[in-house]
Amino acid sequence: MKGRVVTGVKATMQVDLEDDERLKRLDGLEATLGLDVVAERELKEKGFLGMRKTKFVCTIGPACCATEDLEKLALEGMNIARLNMCHNTKEWHYGVIRKIKKLNEKGFCISVMIDTEGSQIHVVDHGAPSSVKVEDGSNWLFTAEKFEGSRPFTVQASYGGFSEGIQVGDSIVIDGGMASFEVMEKIGNDLSCKCTDPGLFLPRAKCSFWRDGRLVVRKHESPTLSSKDWSDIEFGISEGVDFIALSFVNSADSVKHLKSYLSAKSAKSVRVLAKIESLESLQNLEEIIEASDGIMVARGDLGVEIPLEQIPAVQEEITSVCRELNKPVIVASQLLESMVEYPTPTRAEVADVSEAVRQYADALMLCGESAIGSYGQKALSVLQIASSRMELWSREENRKHFLPQHQLGVSLHDRIAEEICNSAAELANKLSVDAIFVLTKQGHMASLLSRNRPSPPIFALTNEDSTRMALNLQWGVFPLRIDLSDDIEANISRGIELVKSKGLVKQGDFVLMVSEISPARAASMASQSIQLKSIV
Repeated sequence: MKGRVVTGVKATMQVDLEDDERLKRLDGLEATLGLDVVAERELKEKGFLGMRKTKFVCTIGPACCATEDLEKLALEGMNIARLNMCHNTKEWHYGVIRKIKKLNEKGFCISVMIDTEGSQIHVVDHGAPSSVKVEDGSNWLFTAEKFEGSRPFTVQASYGGFSEGIQVGDSIVIDGGMASFEVMEKIGNDLSCKCTDPGLFLPRAKCSFWRDGRLVVRKHESPTLSSKDWSDIEFGISEGVDFIALSFVNSADSVKHLKSYLSAKSAKSVRVLAKIESLESLQNLEEIIEASDGIMVARGDLGVEIPLEQIPAVQEEITSVCRELNKPVIVASQLLESMVEYPTPTRAEVADVSEAVRQYADALMLCGESAIGSYGQKALSVLQIASSRMELWSREENRKHFLPQHQLGVSLHDRIAEEICNSAAELANKLSVDAIFVLTKQGHMASLLSRNRPSPPIFALTNEDSTRMALNLQWGVFPLRIDLSDDIEANISRGIELVKSKGLVKQGDFVLMVSEISPARAASMASQSIQLKSIV
């Protein structure tokens, strides 16, 4: 067969794991199984089908940067810690990354994401460490002057030319509608403004300009990545982050450029996520998704550029295209916005979260709720409860039959891998297997299985730390670290022995094994297979 690929389906109805010779091979290996302690606890408490499939991203800020607060978020289910490089210093971010790595040493599996600021964004800062309430009719000065600390009723813009082309009578909208101002007077490069819609003004908030009900569009010659962004990316490389979220991506070229740069500069595989937050990015959506390793639906900034009523349909479209193209997608911004200030979400917010889960988004992201809110841990608990309930409903309603099948593979090898995973997911659902185990080095087969959204959880056994951290973003995938060899049968036996030694599978469990291991020797055959195993 072309490509030297061997495929097969093998059913094994009994696997004796009590054999003395096999148990001897476990000696000294038990500690190598790297399953996140939270996933392990959830599995033991709720069983395979009770495990949450939707992943959680938490933005780290002053409200949750202490070690004990980070650990509380980890215990509540945080899969990825997001660091927004718009805020705080590199020293501060360095400290947070150190704390995350120490938590991982304790048995957690938390990936780190940095979020670039982007050169086309307008950021204003009132100087206070927390949010400020803006009163109706109050007068404020927006200035490009650089100063330390805070001044009463004064906000500082990060972009020197932020007032260029702005006229008296224009509106300044903060964070997509958290507060609004009318420009009363231009004083050099500064703007004297009056609050017309009172609200909450967050530190380092984003602003947009409106005139006669339309967004003031201004052409920028600056690239997607500013000099500060490149400095932040170098910092991320040096600290071994797992994801870089690229702000204000308008075409696939900027994504390709960054991926090429990372490939040359970083020994570790760093995934690039494109943030969809502009009208232009929607116009080039499919090519951006294809070029990226994942997508973030930044609904806050996107809602500034397109009519509010279009956001739900656009979110569903992006989520659907990402699933078709096998790219993970994060739904972000204002999921539980009221919990920045209040301990209980609105019922509309819970419905919004549930809808994102119903659409099979890979992950949900908390922003201000965790970064500056007083109830970050509780907000994460709300995500947990709402996600688990909607996942159960989706499974009961058997919604998986409505998922579109879109052929991705071009080469024979890729098409075979894709069909194996499609068949494996269907087989797992029809036979009601307890779990799917996939042997994977780069994570590709695990992602293809995730794309099908099967009912049982997917345990991805890999020997690559970067793959393990990247799979934290994939729906329903629980990565485990294990040493792998080119001997597929030995890997399967070893993997099952190890997971049984940890009490993760027990007698009577029915599991499906999928292999994706290419040998180191180019002349050898690559083998992919599906095996059904009953644990005895």
